[in-house]
Amino acid sequence: MGVPKKLTEQQMKFAYELVTNEGRETATQCAVNAGFAKDSARQYASKLQNPKLYPLVVKYIGELREEWQKKYEVTYEKHIAELGQIRKEALKKGAWSAAVNAEVARGKAAGLYIEQKIIRTGKLEDLTTEELESRMKKIIDDYSPILENVPFEELKEQVQEKEKKKESKKDSLHLDDAALGEDVPVGE
Repeated sequence: MGVPKKLTEQQMKFAYELVTNEGRETATQCAVNAGFAKDSARQYASKLQNPKLYPLVVKYIGELREEWQKKYEVTYEKHIAELGQIRKEALKKGAWSAAVNAEVARGKAAGLYIEQKIIRTGKLEDLTTEELESRMKKIIDDYSPILENVPFEELKEQVQEKEKKKESKKDSLHLDDAALGEDVPVGE
């Protein structure tokens, strides 16, 4: 039989349907829309996209896609102009919210707004002494109303004393008393 030399009207319609409805309709539905029978539309849709069986159809689909991409290409200039037009139309209709949103979108596209998110992960052990003290001071300042007016220096000293006690008594058998924060001898 051999490869056909030119596309049929139905093949061209299938290619057009496929490109213009990309992401909205399946290839099978595009084949049905192009006039193929429902019973065999799936097989035709598959075969028509196979470059070994229908190279002309595949080439035509590629050309159509390229043409559509150029036609609807998003460039900075087109984008800014389109947003400006949307804003203008919204203002004419008194749709202030839509106009503001269009203007903000233009500003973002132009780089006038910078959205910044900083996500830091880490452990307290990784902080330097100065960073840790700074963080503790901030926490104490933030939560001072519920800490019964205990000054920062006093809390700092209490924490350091507890650390020293823990270091000096690591060798002996002791249990930590969670309520008082002191070691309690066991079995002596």
